[in-house]
Amino acid sequence: MEVTCLLLLALIPFHCRGQGVYAPAQAQIAHAGQACVVKEDNISERVYTIREGDTLMLQCLVTGHPRPQVRWTKTAGSASDKFQETSVFNETLRIERIARTQGGRYYCKAENGVGVPAIKSIRVDVQYLDEPVLTVHQTVSDVRGNFYQEKTVFLRCTVNSNPPARFIWKRGSDTLSHSQDNGVDIYEPLYTQGETKVLKLKNLRPQDYASYTCQVSVRNVCGIPDKAITFRLTNTTAPPALKLSVNETLVVNPGENVTVQCLLTGGDPLPQLQWSHGPGLLPLGALAQGGTLSIPSVQARDSGYYNCTAINNVGNPAKKTVNLLVRSMKNATFQITPDVIKESENIQLGQDLKLSCHVDAVPQEKVTYQWFKNGKPARMSKRLLVTRNDPELPAVTSSLELIDLHFSDYGTYLCMASFPGAPVPDLSVEVNISSETVPPTISVPKGRAVVTVREGAPAELQCEVRGKPRPPVLWSRVDKEAALLPSGLPLEETPDGKLRLERVSRDMSGTYRCQTARYNGFNVRPREAQVQLNVQFPPEVEPSSQDVRQALGRPVLLRCTLLRGNPQRIASAVWRFRGQLLPPPPVVPAAAAETPDHAELRLDAVTRDSSGSYECSVSNDVGSAVCLFQVSAKAYSPEFYFDTPNPTRSHKLSKNYSYVLQWTQREPDAVDPVLNYRLSVRQLNQHNAMVKAIPVRRVEKGQLLEYILTDLRVPHSYEIRLTPYTTYGAGDMASRIIHYTEPINSPNLSDNTCHFEDEKICGYTQDVTDNFDWTRQNALTQNPKRSPNTGPPTDISGTPEGYYMFIETSRPRELGDRARLVSPLYNASAKFYCVSFFYHMYGKHIGSLNLLVRSRNKGALDMHAWSLSGNKGNVWQQAHVPISPSGPFQIIFEGVRGSGYLGDIAIDDVTLKKGECPRKQMDPNKVVVMPGSRAPRQSSLQLWGPMAIFLLALQR
Repeated sequence: MEVTCLLLLALIPFHCRGQGVYAPAQAQIAHAGQACVVKEDNISERVYTIREGDTLMLQCLVTGHPRPQVRWTKTAGSASDKFQETSVFNETLRIERIARTQGGRYYCKAENGVGVPAIKSIRVDVQYLDEPVLTVHQTVSDVRGNFYQEKTVFLRCTVNSNPPARFIWKRGSDTLSHSQDNGVDIYEPLYTQGETKVLKLKNLRPQDYASYTCQVSVRNVCGIPDKAITFRLTNTTAPPALKLSVNETLVVNPGENVTVQCLLTGGDPLPQLQWSHGPGLLPLGALAQGGTLSIPSVQARDSGYYNCTAINNVGNPAKKTVNLLVRSMKNATFQITPDVIKESENIQLGQDLKLSCHVDAVPQEKVTYQWFKNGKPARMSKRLLVTRNDPELPAVTSSLELIDLHFSDYGTYLCMASFPGAPVPDLSVEVNISSETVPPTISVPKGRAVVTVREGAPAELQCEVRGKPRPPVLWSRVDKEAALLPSGLPLEETPDGKLRLERVSRDMSGTYRCQTARYNGFNVRPREAQVQLNVQFPPEVEPSSQDVRQALGRPVLLRCTLLRGNPQRIASAVWRFRGQLLPPPPVVPAAAAETPDHAELRLDAVTRDSSGSYECSVSNDVGSAVCLFQVSAKAYSPEFYFDTPNPTRSHKLSKNYSYVLQWTQREPDAVDPVLNYRLSVRQLNQHNAMVKAIPVRRVEKGQLLEYILTDLRVPHSYEIRLTPYTTYGAGDMASRIIHYTEPINSPNLSDNTCHFEDEKICGYTQDVTDNFDWTRQNALTQNPKRSPNTGPPTDISGTPEGYYMFIETSRPRELGDRARLVSPLYNASAKFYCVSFFYHMYGKHIGSLNLLVRSRNKGALDMHAWSLSGNKGNVWQQAHVPISPSGPFQIIFEGVRGSGYLGDIAIDDVTLKKGECPRKQMDPNKVVVMPGSRAPRQSSLQLWGPMAIFLLALQR
């Protein structure tokens, strides 16, 4: 085995100092799912089209060192900057059964801490076609007799789809159009955005009574089939009509069984009936069967509107509504209103006084009230009046007015509310009027103005109310940013003036208002007070955990900082090492008088004995938090280099292969120099591992280290573990899995022409980022129904068995679609190379054939080397293209679809040789004319692109 240390000074001199082989992240999005097509739209953005319900799979192909981390995000649309979905941290994004709402722009963000992150995006367009809906309407002016004795009928067909659907109307099996029938008008209503087409039957004729079909199509995009709906129009076709078996307002007693029938009185075709309840669902136990709704043992909560709807897609749906009222009463309240005219807030003899009584009832207007004084019915007189529906009070409120209050008017008054003749219990409320009846006052008990509790404990806020009678206390929050109480309500009533909070949290801190209610007491200006809630919580510190590396003998300062807490101060800080208590650090005199917000511990020198876990426990008398520090002099882990060109090397005489393992050392200057690496190689599914020490000299940051693994068995994979060692000892280990891949060697001067006769096509691969693929075929495997007048009949040899590569430009291909065929990766062992190949470009819609060179020395960089466009006749012609790659490279044949389907392009016999190309660009003997065609005029081929221009200049 051989050890090699390689510093990339010669290859990348600009980045060597300080960076070495560190390179910023680069990213590219490739699709691997069930895509219909991936294309470039008019603003040069990539669009991925997929059918709803299929599997979306996007891959973020990354390069860069260290290995970039990938994050997927999505926006709702191209104009939105707000992320709508949770980020996904994986190089492959997979969505099973994609829905239309999951369409939008997907972003792949790759970052490795070097330079700026790489961000690529692709727009996912989800295609779908719903079932169409067909409705029939008449002219608005027709309100007489049978529905279709009027002249004009509209058949409206609506569908949700992407892309917009194409509509076809049929009468029977005949397609309808303006030109064929003067009685037919087909149009799209305004503001429907292509989702609706209307068939208008003008001056209805006998032959118009027929079956009409609306067929919708998205032109088989993504393989979505057409859908259709049919309606039979007759002279009896009519919209639905309904009537109810009960009144529109139905008042019942609780516990009764309720049955409502919804009867059809018209409609052809037969309408469908449906019951609904607003708001909410039908009551539990309710049964809707056809037009009959049954509710057993009805309760007050079942009150509400019940809707019966009849639909047959003719005209508008018919709807009848029953307002079900279940008799009930609750919440009896009273109010004492002193003389309003004299603006008094107290009860005084000689002034007027009003007592009011109210209950919440269903139905509210059916409630009756009766007043009693000292247990006897109150007698009406000139000084004692009973009124109803006082405009200053809630609706259906009864008031007892006492004019010129006398001493004899003092007593106990009772208001009773009832539903006459209904089995609903009466409700009553009692109020005492005397010289002791006084308006309320409210205050906070001494020492309770500020309530301090710990987070998670219960809290009780209290306000004391004095007066007779004592009204309820209403609580609310003063803080504008937290207007709701912990219960989620803006206002909460407490009968005893105490607001009880369970398990308080820090966001409950703030000012709370208590005020007297204007009911069940005096109807006067509310009295109010305020209570401050102070919630204490333990401290929060940073760092929660920190890895501290330092060379042996160097000092280290550990700091634990208080971020937040209540109280916002450090009461005590305790340091421990490996669980053992340390003596308190010395206090700096200048900082002793200040409130500390951090705790520090200084280590004069890192040694083996002082390495380990340090813990700082910070307390603020409410709780504590811990900062953890792991101090050591061990080296960081190696960083494997994943962009090694062609790392696999096979040995023909044995079934072994070797692998070029490359890595850099993370932050080598943070600790003592790395002396050697411990390498462990284990075949997957095996227990035994080969271990070897790899000595190295001083390692710099960004320096690329290399080791060649030999005697690996084809085709097994191996787990590699690499551990750095310093004078301190073993550092952090890094591991990776290496897989055997068929290596591609540099092209040699013999046997280097690819005739595409083997299915492996000489190691060429289809590019996963293009729109469609190249196809391998010969005269025997051609589609007999292929388009005529385009494409070659045979390969360059003229034999039916010979294979070639070509692009098929028929549907669903579109203008500008690209297909890319990528060669294996070649190691550059010469300064100049010549790419020779035969091409066939025959057809009136021929687009372009491009040759690109992808250099891999600084990431993937594609450069145009040659390009040709347009129809070149039914002949095979040869091109020689000089290239001068600066490092490992690939060649790419790119076929671009032209304006139509007669644009098939083919290539054959691709040769890559070292050295310069022949000076004569076209050899007349190399022009192969297909049967039945004329040979083209000989002319020099078009060279295009900066690489070709540069090389031609050198030749001259």
